[in-house]
Amino acid sequence: MVTGQRGRPRSFDRDEALDKAMLAFWERGYEATSISDLTASLGISAPSLYAAFGDKRKLFDEVVVVYGGRYGDFAAVALAEEPTARAAVGRVLHEAAEVYTDPAHPPGCMVISAAVNTTSDEVAEALRVRREANLVAFESRIRADVAAGVLPEGTDTWALARYAGAVLQGMSQQSRDGAGREELEAVAELAMGAWPQ
Repeated sequence: MVTGQRGRPRSFDRDEALDKAMLAFWERGYEATSISDLTASLGISAPSLYAAFGDKRKLFDEVVVVYGGRYGDFAAVALAEEPTARAAVGRVLHEAAEVYTDPAHPPGCMVISAAVNTTSDEVAEALRVRREANLVAFESRIRADVAAGVLPEGTDTWALARYAGAVLQGMSQQSRDGAGREELEAVAELAMGAWPQ
């Protein structure tokens, strides 16, 4: 005989939900990812989403942290491990070619693509600050190489850092436009050919 007893509610896996939300934002960008897209991706109701994460913006902020830890921190690792700024930036660009074209997730960099697709000044500014922090880290490493005599004394450290960032951001967009890993590896090689000796 069937009783009216209900089963236990399915447990909510916050990490899994963040992974699914990350893929949704990465694929569509911040603006185009609706609450209904998120609830469908996460398999939860809108009230459950709000209860777990607050709102779309707060969920996105958490997703950006998860994304950085899993896919976006390769630049910081390269800057810490490589002996020169040139070696570090070259490694960053080559690793970007691999990460940006990995078929296991949407193409490109979520922090770059999500910013292109938003009308929220707050979201755009938060993502700009993250990208700017990368440029500052590049410049700091480049300045250290100038001080050590690895790069010429007159090197425009900020322009060189911004150049590396522009190549990186361009590679992200190119991957979203269909460029493959080998094509982006070639871009990385050409970009490093412009590095001062």
